[in-house]
Amino acid sequence: MSTATQDPTTQTPTALEPRPPEPRRIGGGVLDPRLLVTSLPDAVRKLDPRTLWRNPVMLVVEVGSVLTTVLAIADPSLFAWSITVWLWLTVVFANLAEAVAEGRGKAQAQALRRTREDTTARRLTGWTPGATELDEQGVAAAELRRGDFVVVEAGQVVPGDGDVVEGIASVDESAITGESAPVIRESGGDRSAVTGGTRVLSDRIVVRITQEPGASFLDRMISLVEGANRQKTPNEIALNILLSALTIVFLLAVATLQPLAIYSSAVQGVTGGSRVIGADGVTGIVLVSLLVCLIPTTIGALLSAIGIAGMDRLVQRNVLAMSGRAVEAAGDVSTLLLDKTGTITLGNRQAVDLVTATGVDALALAEAAQLSSLADETPEGRSVVVLAKNGYGLRARPAGELEGATWVPFTAQTRMSGVDLPDHDGNGVTLQVRKGATAAVLAWVRQNGGQPDPRVGEVVDGISASGGTPLVVAEQRGDEPARALGVIHLKDVVKSGMRERFDEMRRMGIRTVMITGDNPMTAKAIAEEAGVDDFLAEATPEDKMALIKAEQSGGRLVAMTGDGTNDAPALAQADVGVAMNTGTSAAKEAGNMVDLDSDPTKLIEIVEIGKQLLITRGALTTFSIANDIAKYFAIIPAIFAVVYPGLDALNVMRLHSPTTAILSAVIFNAVIIVALVPLALRGVRYVPGGASTLLRRNLLVYGLGGIVAPFVGIKIIDLLLALIPGLS
Repeated sequence: MSTATQDPTTQTPTALEPRPPEPRRIGGGVLDPRLLVTSLPDAVRKLDPRTLWRNPVMLVVEVGSVLTTVLAIADPSLFAWSITVWLWLTVVFANLAEAVAEGRGKAQAQALRRTREDTTARRLTGWTPGATELDEQGVAAAELRRGDFVVVEAGQVVPGDGDVVEGIASVDESAITGESAPVIRESGGDRSAVTGGTRVLSDRIVVRITQEPGASFLDRMISLVEGANRQKTPNEIALNILLSALTIVFLLAVATLQPLAIYSSAVQGVTGGSRVIGADGVTGIVLVSLLVCLIPTTIGALLSAIGIAGMDRLVQRNVLAMSGRAVEAAGDVSTLLLDKTGTITLGNRQAVDLVTATGVDALALAEAAQLSSLADETPEGRSVVVLAKNGYGLRARPAGELEGATWVPFTAQTRMSGVDLPDHDGNGVTLQVRKGATAAVLAWVRQNGGQPDPRVGEVVDGISASGGTPLVVAEQRGDEPARALGVIHLKDVVKSGMRERFDEMRRMGIRTVMITGDNPMTAKAIAEEAGVDDFLAEATPEDKMALIKAEQSGGRLVAMTGDGTNDAPALAQADVGVAMNTGTSAAKEAGNMVDLDSDPTKLIEIVEIGKQLLITRGALTTFSIANDIAKYFAIIPAIFAVVYPGLDALNVMRLHSPTTAILSAVIFNAVIIVALVPLALRGVRYVPGGASTLLRRNLLVYGLGGIVAPFVGIKIIDLLLALIPGLS
């Protein structure tokens, strides 16, 4: 491999990394407020401890809510019931965040489930290639097993995932991908995979089922969009362990407060008209409230929703992640392997220039190039016609000029194409034009009495050295010797904006590697133009595997895309393997993500979404920790100043009373969860930048915000509570 980073102004390798005028930003979907209402029943159902045990922090809050309910019944008061209600609301709001995140995929899942349940299959018994008489049986799609053969005709729905083993058909995949344009599926090659739930629009195909019962792509898609089978990622598990440890620490600390107060003979009961820690029922309620305010309830409530929302953002972009681990890994990727054709380049070579031979007029070359390409329906041929039109003003040929023309099609044997025009002027001169590979066209020139111009060879060598493809154009008029008119420069065009995107990747600390089957010279030219960091030329499946393993051995996480069976081993080896939906079943099974749009460039966006997930989790964790610390300084002095007068010096908030202080903190603790739900689901707006930039933004925006919000929020709530009789 060779490094190919370059400066866009000099087109030569350099260490400089120019910034694009405006960095791209990845945002999230907009939260529909109606989801908060429609998801409320699910939030209430999640109060079941058998469900809530997966979130230890909120389970402690629920146990505390049950305890305060019992104490409020035993010793009823406005304070006791206010605390009880808001503690229950805290748990419900935490469940609501997760329910809303899951609810965004409910409608899509229901539509997909109806598609699966309503589909029947025409199962074939004893199918063999070319068989004409087959035993056909109608069965429910759910009864199909791996290895079954089914026939699907125009207007019918494909009953399950499989590979086309006979026939070719146009297939509507809009139910799965949302894309209305039909695709072609045929037996053999990398375009044979079909997905259950798609509809055949034309012709007839025989499909071999490759799915296991209940494990079809449609089944997995339903589970994923609902978030039902989402497993916690390693980072999420680690953060949950930390939150649980903090909860245990504060639980022990709060549990020792009353024994410590008794041991130190602190003032108990009612003092100065305010109820404080004492021997009555208020003591338990205050202690539970204090515990809830001290433990990290904010991030504990939102952690699951952040993970589900990250997968949902991929679903919105028609990418299915088979696990939350894959999304998180995408955020930690440090090496991107990108296929050249269709990802970095447009995939079709285009004519970018016409270079004349000695003594040849540029317009004459353009006319000959256009004429020889009129019947060429390949993308390259059409691009020649476009170049002649835009660069030389050549429009449609005059009426009658092509009458009687004999078109010479391209063949692998001749390696050239062209046209023979009869004499339309009555002077007995016919015109033959040829366009094709250098060796083939120059040999044709010699066979027809001409001698190739040395300049043509020089131009051909220069184009080849730059990574382009040269096509020589020649003509023969009547009995005159044939002559080469010049060379068409075909170039694999790099997609617009790719250099800027790779610059963004570089600023994010991600190394980009272009994978191509081209020779090293061509690969180097494309890599330098695109601005990738490195390239692998003449790549084989074994080369891809070796490259991935080499990167991983250095502690880097690798992401790549693929669609063919030969890509399956590399997709399975990569930390993030994105399979194209148009690819083979083997590729889709090997990858841990499937791009329903089959757009290889989406790998870059997937990495950005993964980073947005990590940044969102980090930002809200920063806010939560800062929020908790601020609450300690805001309410603890106010609560305990009566018992320990020395703490009054720290009571900077000057809250109305211990009663309103603790209730204000509990209310704020619940309300802040609801306020942060949209941010958790939408995600923190991601702007490419280094670790220091992200850390600075986290501290200034979310750290400082987490400190300020409790002081402001609790003070406002305290002022309102002071107006309510019975709480002061």
